[in-house]
Amino acid sequence: MEDEIIKDGKFRYIEKGEGSPIIILHGLMGGLSNFHGVTDHFPKKGYKVLVPELPIYDMPMLKTNVKNFAKYLEKFIEYKGLKDVILLGNSLGGHIGLLHTKLYPKMVKALVITGSSGLYESAMGDGYPKRGDYEFIKKKAQDVFYNPEVATKEIVDEVFATVNDRVKLVKTLAIAKSAIRHNMSTDLPTMNTPTCIIWGENDTVTPPDVAELFHELLPDSNLFWIKECGHAPMMEHPEEFNTILDNWLQERNF
Repeated sequence: MEDEIIKDGKFRYIEKGEGSPIIILHGLMGGLSNFHGVTDHFPKKGYKVLVPELPIYDMPMLKTNVKNFAKYLEKFIEYKGLKDVILLGNSLGGHIGLLHTKLYPKMVKALVITGSSGLYESAMGDGYPKRGDYEFIKKKAQDVFYNPEVATKEIVDEVFATVNDRVKLVKTLAIAKSAIRHNMSTDLPTMNTPTCIIWGENDTVTPPDVAELFHELLPDSNLFWIKECGHAPMMEHPEEFNTILDNWLQERNF
């Protein structure tokens, strides 16, 4: 069952439920559907879940960077009239969530990161430019997960289409470079927002030591591991991911 995408002004997003707002931030190659497990589970628990479509390929080239995505997120939060939001980001989405929290700390009640970039230099853009070779792209997509079967034909086709679209490829590489430039290791120790770190033990894109470093540098963080899991825990193990997050939110009274 596909969630309905709301087109509202310049924003496109999914919105479900009522209550404390959880905003989900997708990654560079991740669509809104990657979070079905979360968007199905948390509205029943008294949360309003919003998944904005980030303008990854819509910004002018010079503005295609992590900081402008964080500013776009702030405009979305203002537009929706939200406050005390919980940000949940995977991969690039985690990085955007981290930077947004640094720039607008009063807006964010809690942060959840999984497979996040922001510390690890080759987190993204590693080997993407090999265009035209479907089997290579398929292997790359499968490598993101512990179980390669999670990389359905639909996911592989989407990644293949992106890297074979010249404009999208150039912007993908621009974002990857921006993420590398925007290393947050010196910012994290000053960020006191409660942070839940959920990581796959077998993540090869942002390896486990990246999670350890986030945990070490963020003053108020908890780190949770998911076994037999790669770069996208909410896709590979949605139930376990939801249980961890649910328990953490309850323990923190969020």
